[in-house]
Amino acid sequence: MAKKITVEKDIPIPMRDGTLLKADLYRPDGPERLPVLLNRTPYGKSGPMLRQSMDAVRAALNDYNVLIQDCRGRYRSEGTWTCFISELEDGYDTIEWAAHQPWADGKVGTWGSSYMGVTQWLAASQTPPSLKAMAPALTAADYHNGWTYQGGAFALGFNLSWTMTALAPDRLMKARAHDRAASEELGRVISGIDRMREWLDAIALKDLPLFRIGAPFFFDWLQHPAYDDYWRRIDVQAHHDRIAVPAFNIGGWYDIFLGGTLSNFTGMQSRGATEQARSGQQLLVGPWAHGLPRANMAGDADFGYRSTPLSIDQDRMVLNFFDRWLKGRDRVSLPSRVRLFVMGVNRWRDENEWPLARTNWLRFYLHSRGRANSAGGDGALSTDAPGDEPPDSYVYNPLNPTPTRGGGLCCYPAVVPGGAFDQRAIESRADVLVYSTQPLAEAVEVSGPIRLTLYASSSAPDTDFTAKLVDAAPCGEARNLTDGIIRARYRQSRSQAKLLEPGRMYEYTIDLGATCNVFAAGHRIRLEISSSNFPRFDRNPNTGHDLFADAKTRPALQTVMHRAGAASHLTLPVIPAHK
Repeated sequence: MAKKITVEKDIPIPMRDGTLLKADLYRPDGPERLPVLLNRTPYGKSGPMLRQSMDAVRAALNDYNVLIQDCRGRYRSEGTWTCFISELEDGYDTIEWAAHQPWADGKVGTWGSSYMGVTQWLAASQTPPSLKAMAPALTAADYHNGWTYQGGAFALGFNLSWTMTALAPDRLMKARAHDRAASEELGRVISGIDRMREWLDAIALKDLPLFRIGAPFFFDWLQHPAYDDYWRRIDVQAHHDRIAVPAFNIGGWYDIFLGGTLSNFTGMQSRGATEQARSGQQLLVGPWAHGLPRANMAGDADFGYRSTPLSIDQDRMVLNFFDRWLKGRDRVSLPSRVRLFVMGVNRWRDENEWPLARTNWLRFYLHSRGRANSAGGDGALSTDAPGDEPPDSYVYNPLNPTPTRGGGLCCYPAVVPGGAFDQRAIESRADVLVYSTQPLAEAVEVSGPIRLTLYASSSAPDTDFTAKLVDAAPCGEARNLTDGIIRARYRQSRSQAKLLEPGRMYEYTIDLGATCNVFAAGHRIRLEISSSNFPRFDRNPNTGHDLFADAKTRPALQTVMHRAGAASHLTLPVIPAHK
């Protein structure tokens, strides 16, 4: 006999301040008390974004109470929503309320992707006693460095498109009936979506005539470019030692929040509050861009049907994970602790840890005769340390920035598409330095975190340096793998800005994130260096002024050294081939 599912809509859940947050409940029809799976979302509890996560009805058919709640001030819930901040107490209160309902057995698990992962981690940091397991997907660990900023640069494409399309409209539509200013701002936001490229071109972001009513926290982000007390309270990785639950961490090699997925996994393994939390971490990473696609494409790259969450039945993996930790089914089938999709050979592989214990950390040094500009230059990469070599230089003009071409992006693909794309158009620019190995005699696997140590000077008091790892095929295609950025004023500390002395050489460390890719025989390992990746990141105006304050810009002469005593190098995690 088919199981019947009961659905209850708009259940009011009281928070500690009396605000009522509305939730929908999907549960098997019957008297049995069952564990609760909770999803807290700012995107509407009946909205399409839930389709990116586990199917609620399937979970209910597997004997779970599935509770989906609108965050404070969002859609059907009361109150005023403040991004990130609202989730600390509200998450705790909702978990404990759910655990004590007559249909619940006292155990709660949480699930969901992107911001629905934020709601999980922030609630877990408050140590609700009824939370027993989590399944956060495609989400961050640090909402300063890794969500709003990266390497000190503002994640402009993401922050603007996310706020414009997913956050501001709901709040403005609620307010427009009694607030004429809200109605006018709603019109600007809606029309602005079609003109997003124009808004991305704004340099003085503090004067942006958007989000004043619909998303005022956007301007809080601008006012806190450094890591300070505003961010410390919601820094999940700083609170890993308080979190006592196993987690199934799901990420994508082209996801904007890949660094957070990996940091949460490794941080909880080493610092989780209990042995169960430390040993109960799982990691699954596919060749996915943000949104956990059901298709096999990430940008222009086709990784095959077997790369999709559907093909591996990811929902069943997550349900089995909850069966173990919420129902005590120790014999349920789970993947190994780490399951990775290896790009280049396009297959899944099970591992025991991340980073991989068998990694050879190899330095690939930059070389040239001073003409590494563009792919047609003389830039080279090799494991040989440089001797006495001339530096490379280029002019970075904020009014003609190096454009973004794929990578970890969200949330409006019509303007800022994410994923893997051919970089040849980028590599034709004179303000992009290109360093490549010789064609590889045999395949080389690079799997793990990537780091560039760069020795460089600038004629400006502040500037940016960017880096990108590329797989260059014999046919000429140059596919991006991962990238990073450093804002010079934050080169020493993300908490305290310190401007440059123009013309002086400094050492920079650029975090390029991580990848898992086999460079086939005949391919080249390639590094691109520039000073912008726009509009993924805001343009540095090179003036040294307060960030986002004015529209003034100046060009900068950038010089990259690769000589003895200033040997710029890329550190790659090379995995020995199985013989």
